[in-house]
Amino acid sequence: MLDLPVADPWFLLRHIGDGVTLVTEPHVHPLLRCNVWHIEGRAVDLVIDTSLGLAPLRHLVEREGAAGLLAVATHSHSDHIGGLHEFPDRAVHRAERDDLAEPVTTCLDTSPYGETVLGPYRRAGYEIGALFVDAVPPGGLAGTIAVGDPVPATRLLDDGDVVDLGNRAFEVLHLPGHSPGSIGLWEASTGVLFSGDAVYDGPLLDELDGSDVNAYVATMQRLRDLPVSVVHGGHEASFGRRRLVEICDEYLARRA
Repeated sequence: MLDLPVADPWFLLRHIGDGVTLVTEPHVHPLLRCNVWHIEGRAVDLVIDTSLGLAPLRHLVEREGAAGLLAVATHSHSDHIGGLHEFPDRAVHRAERDDLAEPVTTCLDTSPYGETVLGPYRRAGYEIGALFVDAVPPGGLAGTIAVGDPVPATRLLDDGDVVDLGNRAFEVLHLPGHSPGSIGLWEASTGVLFSGDAVYDGPLLDELDGSDVNAYVATMQRLRDLPVSVVHGGHEASFGRRRLVEICDEYLARRA
C-alpha cells in the first residue's frame, strides 16, 4: 500500500460550456494526467479517453436521461485507457486494435521510464519525483504497478469516419506520430478539435515505442492547416489557433 495522503474526491470536474465537461486527476503528474472529455449528445454521449483507472470514472460521465455512452480512446497508452474497462461501448483506431487486446499495465513509479519519456519534461522545467502521484484515491492503491484485463474495442475507427451524437458530429482524423493510431475528433461546424496526444500545449513525445517522427511531421503539417477555434488536448490546458500554429511551427523547425 502506498503511504500517501488520500485525496477525496479524486477527480476534478470543470464544465466548460456547450455540453462539454473536463475531468482530470489533479494529484497525477502532468506527464500522465490525461484530460478526459465528456460531450453531451442527443443520441449518445461521448467520453474521450478514460485516465489511468486509479478510481472509478464512469459514474461521473454517466448522465441521467442519456441514450447511451461511447468511450473513444485517442490512442492506447495506459494513461488514456486505464478506465476503458468501465465502458461496454469503446472505440479506437484500427492501428491500435491489438494493443487493446492485451492486458493494460499502469506504472506509477517513474524509474522504469527512460529518457525518451522523462527527458522532454525535465528539459521543459517539470520536476520528476519517484512517483507520478502525490496522493491516492479513496480506498488507496495496492502498489505502483497494476495490470488490468484487456479492453478489446467494440468499434474500430478510420480517418474520415464520423462519430455522430445526434446533435453533434465529429470527424475522425488519423494523426499518427506519437503513436501509430493516434486520432483527433474534429467538429468542422464549430472548429473544435479534441486532439488526444497528437498535439497539446506541453512537451510532445515522439521517441516512444511505436512513435514515428516522419509521420508526426505530416500530422503537424495537417494540423497547422486546420481552421480550429479551440484545441482540447489530451494533456494540459486548451488553446486556440494561434497557439496551435506556434506549436506546429516549433515542432516542424526541429524535426522537418
